[in-house]
Amino acid sequence: MKAILKQSSIGLVLLVLLASPMLHAAGEDAAVKAMEEYLDFVDYGGATIFPEQIPKDDWKRFHVIDARDKDQFAKDHIPGAINLEWRQVLSKRASIPKDKSVLIYCNTGSLSAQAGFALRVAGYENVRILQGGYAEWKAKGGFDAFAKMTGKRGE
Repeated sequence: MKAILKQSSIGLVLLVLLASPMLHAAGEDAAVKAMEEYLDFVDYGGATIFPEQIPKDDWKRFHVIDARDKDQFAKDHIPGAINLEWRQVLSKRASIPKDKSVLIYCNTGSLSAQAGFALRVAGYENVRILQGGYAEWKAKGGFDAFAKMTGKRGE
């Protein structure tokens, strides 16, 4: 069962929503309808962004969420990020701004993609997923990934 859950971000969300004993038919239909409308609307990239697409000066424009657990966050994280475990994004969504761009990441991008999907279904149109997560951000040079790729410093 765990292997199945890890295979697909959408599959996990659907499985949780559809298998939940707390959902009754009307709630289930509403959840499925919301996901259907989202999937009809969303672009191919699903709001992903690569580290090298963000100039160093633009990072301050994002509300950055580290969606990993507190122990991973404590070991190392993107400076300025707040720790909000991926499973808590809906229950703590009041702390996530709707009037500022939100960038969410985990280790490799899969759990943050699930969290981002949930937030977008919940009406957050300002959420971007850091493609490749923390590992790719670090490997590509962190805040300097844009400069390394383009030869430009911050523009």
